[in-house]
Amino acid sequence: MGDTVVHLHKNTEPPAGTAPVTTLTVVPDPAPPAPVPLWVRSGRAVRSAVTDERTVTAARAVARHSLYVAGGAGIVARRTWDGRTGARYERMLRAAEAAGNYEVAEEWEERLQRFRAARHHRRMDLLHSPVEAAKGLVVGTGMGVGVLVALGVVMALNTKHPADVITPLNATIDFIALLIRIVQVVWGPALTIGPFLALLALWAVGSKRQAAPKWALPANVRSGEGEPITPSIVVKALRDLGVPALRNAIKEMGDSGASMLSPITIAGCGVEVDVTLPSGVSTIEVQNRRRKLAENLTRHEHEVFITIPAAARTVRLWIADSGALDEPIGPSPLVTDETLTANYKTGKAPWGQDLRGDAAELSLYQRHLLITGRSNQGKTASLRSLALWLALDRSVQFWLGDLKGVGDWAMFDGIADVLIQGPSDDHVIQVTEMAEDAVDEMNRRIEVRRTDPAATFPPLIVIVDEAQVAFMCPAVDEQKRPYGGAKATSRFFMAVRKVNNQGRAVDVLMWLGTQDPTDQNLPKLVREGAHTRASLVLGTESQSRMALGDKAVDDGAAPHLLRQGLDKGTLVVASDGIEMPKGQSSITVRTHFIDDDPAAEIADRAKALRDGVTTLHTIDRGEQRDPLADIATVLRNDARVRTQEVITRLVALNEDAYSKWSFIDLKRVLDDAGAEPYKSDGRMVVARDRVTAALANRDGDDSASASE
Repeated sequence: MGDTVVHLHKNTEPPAGTAPVTTLTVVPDPAPPAPVPLWVRSGRAVRSAVTDERTVTAARAVARHSLYVAGGAGIVARRTWDGRTGARYERMLRAAEAAGNYEVAEEWEERLQRFRAARHHRRMDLLHSPVEAAKGLVVGTGMGVGVLVALGVVMALNTKHPADVITPLNATIDFIALLIRIVQVVWGPALTIGPFLALLALWAVGSKRQAAPKWALPANVRSGEGEPITPSIVVKALRDLGVPALRNAIKEMGDSGASMLSPITIAGCGVEVDVTLPSGVSTIEVQNRRRKLAENLTRHEHEVFITIPAAARTVRLWIADSGALDEPIGPSPLVTDETLTANYKTGKAPWGQDLRGDAAELSLYQRHLLITGRSNQGKTASLRSLALWLALDRSVQFWLGDLKGVGDWAMFDGIADVLIQGPSDDHVIQVTEMAEDAVDEMNRRIEVRRTDPAATFPPLIVIVDEAQVAFMCPAVDEQKRPYGGAKATSRFFMAVRKVNNQGRAVDVLMWLGTQDPTDQNLPKLVREGAHTRASLVLGTESQSRMALGDKAVDDGAAPHLLRQGLDKGTLVVASDGIEMPKGQSSITVRTHFIDDDPAAEIADRAKALRDGVTTLHTIDRGEQRDPLADIATVLRNDARVRTQEVITRLVALNEDAYSKWSFIDLKRVLDDAGAEPYKSDGRMVVARDRVTAALANRDGDDSASASE
C-alpha cells in the first residue's frame, strides 16, 4: 500500500459566536503503475540485441566464414570431378553445339575421345601394376642388399675388420628405424592438425571465390559497387537480359555460356569483352536493352557502351569501372607543352581521350567538320580547341563567324582574316557574305587548278559557330532571296552546300557548330556533307541520327544516352580522321577543356608565328550590283555574245564588282535565273532573249510578291 497523506484545514471564517474548528482530511496516494512482466522486458532486450548492428555484423561474419568452407569444398569437388572425368569436354561440346559452331564441336568431341582412351589405358595399367610392383620390389630389394654387402666388403678390406661387411646394411636398417620413429612421433599430431589444415585450405578457396550467399557477404560486396567484371558476371547479366532465345541458349550450353565471351581485357578506365551471340539472337536485341544490361552488371547506364565490331553476330561491351567516367581527364597538351606545333596535312589535333584511356587525335586534312549538341555542353570549347591547334600552323587561314557573339572566339583577333561576332540578323548577313566569298575563293582556286594541276593553296578554314542562327534567319535581300532556310534560293544554305561539295579538293573547308539538330536548323544536305561528324548530348535517337548518320547509330553510337550536364565535353565522333577499333563506325571521346585564359595564351603563340594578320570585322561590299541586270546591259542589242566577251564588258562596266569574275560566276548567275549559256559554233554564248525574259520574269515575280 502507498503512504497516506494527512491534510489539516483551518476554517478561517467560522459562524458567529463559535470558535474556529480545524478539520483533518485523509487522502490516499494514487496506486502505483503495474510492474512490467519479466518476459516482456527480456523479449525487448533480446530483440534489441538481435537487431543491433554489431550483432548482425558479427553473425553475418560467422556465417560467411563458415559457408566459405562449404563453398570451397564444392569448388574443390567440382575441380576434382572435372579433372577425373570428361565433364569439362562435354560442357564445351554442348556449348559449341548450342552456339551453332559445329567445327569447334567436332574438335571438342575428338579431344573427349582422346581423353577417354588415355583414361582407359591408365586403368588397364592399374590392373597389372600390383604384380609389376611386387616383381620390382623383389628385384630392387635383392639388388639393394647386394650393393650394400659389396660396399661392406670393400670397407672390410680397407679397414682390415671383417665386421665392417655388414656396416652399410646396419646403417640402412638404422635409418629406416629412424624414419619409422619420426612417423610415429608425427602421426598423432598430424591426425589432429590435418583436418584443420584441410578446412583452412577449403576456406581459402571459398573466400577467394566469395563462395557464400549474398546476404552473408560484406556490405561493399552485397551492394555490387565497384565489383570487378568476371566472365560469370557477364554471362549472368546476358542471361537475365530478358531475351528468351539468349536465356535458353545459355542454359543449354554446358559451360553456362562462357564460350560466348572473348578474354576480358583492361581498356582504359574499364574492361572490354566481345560477346558472340548464339544463333537466333540479334545484336539489336542486346543494344536495345542497354540500361538493363548495365544494371545487371551493377553499373549505371552511362558506364556501359555497346558497339558492333566487324565479326558477325557479335557485340562489343565496354564496361567502365564504377564512377570512373565522373573523374576529369588531364589538361590538353596544347596547355602543358608550349613547344607543340601543328601540321595541317600530316598532323593530328590532340582532342582528348577515348574510353580506353588512349589519346584521341583527329586529322583535319581536307575534312569538313560538324559538331552539334545541346546548349552549354561544350560544343564551342570542343570546336575551338581544334582551331587553336590548327592555328599553330602558320600556313592556315581562318574566316570565322561567331553567331553567339559573347567573346568565345575573341582570341582569334589577329589570327583570323575575318572575325564576325554577334547574333543579330545583320551579323547573319555578314556571315553569309563571308561564306559566299569562300565560294568565290573556291571557284578561283578550281580555275587555277584547271590550268595548273600542280598548283597548291594555303588551307582556308571557314568556321561558323551557332550556325543554326543563320539557317533560321528570316532576313531577305533586295532580290527577295532569304539568307536563312534550306531552299535553292537560301543564300547561306547554298554557300555552305557548295563549299561542302567541292571545297575539299582545293583546301577550302567548312566547320559548323550547331545546337539541337533538326531538318530546319541543320538541313540534310549540309550535315551529310561533313566528313567528320561529332555530337555532344542530344535529346532523342532521331537527333542522333541527324548528327552522326544512320550507320553510326545502328552500330551503337548513342549521344542521346549521354547525361545532360554531367557529360560535358564528351563527344561521339564518326570520322575516318580518328583512329578507332576495327569494325567500329564511331568512337566516344572525352575532350580536353581549354578555358579562356589558356586559350588566349595559345592564341598568342599562334600570333607570334604569323606576320601581323589584320582581322576584318565586317564584310565591305561597296556598291550593290544586280548581276543579271548588268549582263542585260552589256549585251546591248546583240542577239548572242561569247561568255568571255560578256565578262570583259562587265569588267569595263564596273571593275570593282566584276574584276574577279570567271566563267563559273557568270554561269552561276545565269543558271539561277534560268538563262543558261549554250554552245554556238563550238563556243559558249549568252543569248539576249533568254536574259531579257529571265529579267522580266523576275521583275514580274517581285511585283506579284509586293502586291500580295
